[in-house]
Amino acid sequence: MNDSATNTTFSPALLYLNTTVLNITSYQNSSLLAVTNATTSSTSTVTQPRPQTNSTLATFTTLATLTTLTTTPAGTLASINVPYMAAELVIAFLSTVGNLLVCAAVGFNRKLHTVTNYFLVSLAVADVCVGALAIPCAIMTDLGIPRHNLYLCVLMLSVLIMLTQSSIFSLLAVAVERYVAIFMPFRYHSTMTPRNALLVILITWVLAFLIGLVPLMGWHKTPPGDGFCFFVSVVEMTYMVYFNFFACVLTPLIVMFLIYAQIFLTVKQQMRRIAADRGGQANSEGATNIKKEMKTATSLFLVLFLFTVCWIPLHIINCFLLLCPECYVPLPLLLTAIILSHANSAVNPFLYAYKMKSFREAFKGIFLCCRGSGEGQDHHDDGRVATIHKS
Repeated sequence: MNDSATNTTFSPALLYLNTTVLNITSYQNSSLLAVTNATTSSTSTVTQPRPQTNSTLATFTTLATLTTLTTTPAGTLASINVPYMAAELVIAFLSTVGNLLVCAAVGFNRKLHTVTNYFLVSLAVADVCVGALAIPCAIMTDLGIPRHNLYLCVLMLSVLIMLTQSSIFSLLAVAVERYVAIFMPFRYHSTMTPRNALLVILITWVLAFLIGLVPLMGWHKTPPGDGFCFFVSVVEMTYMVYFNFFACVLTPLIVMFLIYAQIFLTVKQQMRRIAADRGGQANSEGATNIKKEMKTATSLFLVLFLFTVCWIPLHIINCFLLLCPECYVPLPLLLTAIILSHANSAVNPFLYAYKMKSFREAFKGIFLCCRGSGEGQDHHDDGRVATIHKS
């Protein structure tokens, strides 16, 4: 009853849709059984001279009800949720296109070749994979695909876990890089070299890959007999809560928030000290550099804050589902949390364009180049295209 009637989903985020439909189905089963039992009791009271026939009828009615509920194809339940799937496809498109634009901006603009931006590119690559791989796989597993292939199923269900972990490690690398830039400025250029940044990115992806594949190493449930690839039927909730959330998500987030808190407090104290030394005028070169670092740190902290806002609700609901199985969670709330978590992959390019002038100018340059190259086919004498390419 539980496995076959569960609405199929994918990823730690989509786990909650599975569990909710499971709870709703169980509730419907209980209600129908209660009605069946009530009908059976009533029939037994009226037809006491034929107890054996009524008992057989009651058993047949109960079995028929359970058979109808448990043999309903999972795809039937999933196909009803058209708005949810449409929202997933829109997020997948925005995430893929937007983060590819971020990678192109850093790749083609030498001014953006900084260690910080290398880590942001790593974050963008993870978000591109969410849009191009994870969400399409989520739609596939929503239909129970692949079937009767446990290892491929667990591998697909682990993709978003791996990508989410890579995003967290990239954000942690950005926070540490900002910490070194502000608290150890004389050692920054010798420590935060492009080579070291690429090495850190490689390490973060390897660690994220290993953490995401822990279920494939054996920490998973025995699949149901029907062979459908359901997240809730395959992935252990203890892994999702105790290992993935508490150890691999919550702990790095706490460390990052402490780093940014110390950065903001220290920069504020330095600004006050410079203003006091200058008699209330903080227009020196040091103050200008500090303001620039503060602005950059604020923008990057906003990226971290949005990531936390988008993902923590799902993890909290996950904890409720594991630690309080009898607690009822409304389906609309879960769907909102799922969409919110996936939307985080699409929001960062908009944030960069709004908060960071260098990215905004790079995006404009890319759009103008694309439009200029298209117009140049018909207007060869347009000097504006040459100017753009020259710049």
